[in-house]
Amino acid sequence: YKMTVSREKIFEEIWAEPITTVSKRYDVSDSFFVRVCKRLNVPRPPKGYWSKLSAGIPTPKPLLPDAKPGDDIEWARNGYAKVMQYPLPEPLESTTFKRTRSAKNRPSKHKLIVDAPEHYKDINETTSGYLKPRKKLLLDLIVSEKSLSRGLEIANELFLALEDRGHHVVIAAHAQSFHRNPVEVREKLDRHHLYSDVWSPYQPTLLFIGTVAIGLTLFEISEEIEVRNVNGKYIPVDQLPATTQKNGSYSWTPKQDVPSGRFCLQAYSPYYNTKWQQQWRESKVGNLERQFKTIISTLEQQSSQIAGRAKEAARQAEIQQQMRELEWQRWEIEEAERKRVKNIKESKTDLLTIIEAWAEAKRIESFFEDAEKRTSALGQEENSAILNRLAEARELLGGIDALERFKSWKTPLER
Repeated sequence: YKMTVSREKIFEEIWAEPITTVSKRYDVSDSFFVRVCKRLNVPRPPKGYWSKLSAGIPTPKPLLPDAKPGDDIEWARNGYAKVMQYPLPEPLESTTFKRTRSAKNRPSKHKLIVDAPEHYKDINETTSGYLKPRKKLLLDLIVSEKSLSRGLEIANELFLALEDRGHHVVIAAHAQSFHRNPVEVREKLDRHHLYSDVWSPYQPTLLFIGTVAIGLTLFEISEEIEVRNVNGKYIPVDQLPATTQKNGSYSWTPKQDVPSGRFCLQAYSPYYNTKWQQQWRESKVGNLERQFKTIISTLEQQSSQIAGRAKEAARQAEIQQQMRELEWQRWEIEEAERKRVKNIKESKTDLLTIIEAWAEAKRIESFFEDAEKRTSALGQEENSAILNRLAEARELLGGIDALERFKSWKTPLER
């Protein structure tokens, strides 16, 4: 069954009764309901709260924190929960960009990185050599097993550096109007390779500079090298034993795109109908971290441009929506007029048909009345025979009452 509960109601309930009681009401376990509270950012009573309360020792009740854009504002069972909508992007003055967090208050790992390694264990690789996590709500990281640790380290350091300056890096909430730009991991495109089988997340990873969202994708670049297919796996030729390198019978394809160990950061506008994208690529392994200062500065400077483009796209979308509504109204007026003309024509045609039928009915009725009058001059036996034949004739013609047909006639308005 479907059920939705607001975070305000859950907050009031768990401070009025123990979670064990509240969770039973919703037919879920205590641990599950604790996770619901964490997801909704609802503070729970501390340990010993109910014992102190029963002993008459008051414990202050905290305030419910305001929901942030993208946060769930209700718990939905067997359905989608409502989320706090993101505001329209507003550019910030460049003078507001400065470090807002000290080194001692900086966590060692970003919240998107803490649990990420667990989702990369015991998973398959694509044919191109990239990991394919089963979980789809992960940070936007495309990486091989060999470079996984470094990819997570780069993402962690970049995200923390961005949040040191007061920005936020999150995974976009569901039902939000953001899109993810496609990624081309290959360094050199080959016309014979028309598709890529790399993993992609359900939702984009977003950097928020103020209210301006910027999509971020970190991916390992692939390069084309000579490989041999050994036991179903492509191995670079220079990594094979010398005897295997000379034996061409193991080779299914002379060249293959494989992860190179070098990374690229792709930043883009996640707003629909806006085009902005920039990439920072490593020419050598280890170069990307040295570009963090330039990357952050560029993203901050470009945020106002992205906001402007997003606002213009929203304005154009509003104009198009208004035009569609006007077009729909015009179509409705034209359709109503077409139906009016059609109804008048059909109503008139039906009326003329009824009038013609009426005249025909009167002519037939006159025939039967005249025939019945004439039978009065005949003998009783002959009179009875003629009347029987007239009755059969009437039955053969069916109902000839034109008034009944007129009752079923519809005026143009009735149509």
